[in-house]
Amino acid sequence: MPITDAKIDQTTRIFHPDLVNLYGCEIGAQTKVGTFVEVQKGAVIGARCKISSHSFICEGVTIEDEVFVGHGVMFINDIEPRATTAGGALQSEADWSVAETRVCGGASIGTGAVIMGGVTIGARALIGAGSVVTRNVEPDSVVAGVPARFVRTRVRQ
Repeated sequence: MPITDAKIDQTTRIFHPDLVNLYGCEIGAQTKVGTFVEVQKGAVIGARCKISSHSFICEGVTIEDEVFVGHGVMFINDIEPRATTAGGALQSEADWSVAETRVCGGASIGTGAVIMGGVTIGARALIGAGSVVTRNVEPDSVVAGVPARFVRTRVRQ
């Protein structure tokens, strides 16, 4: 899998460069990227993040500094995906719009979570493993479940 046309800080650590797919994205200083991660064009990852193996970060996702992304986390950027247009032709980039998603500084996303397009995960929020985030998450909140619901306020450290 290639690393092409990506702006990657020289202090970023990519554990197995031949087993990631990074293209047209930006990755900040001291960030760690695990094996079998894909980061698409237009995605931005800040400094001192940890992106665990098997995660997918699509176009339109912005991850701020010091964010933890657990194993197998999936981001979605199309609210109503379709394979074809109304006329039956395969869709192209011109046939849909990106639903932008933001993960604010210091947030943590548990293993296997799915983050739907168009949401904001607030600073220092914690997303439980296996959760499906369908709406915005307030700063310092802990959410879990399918769909993700508020559990408690996170204790600042």
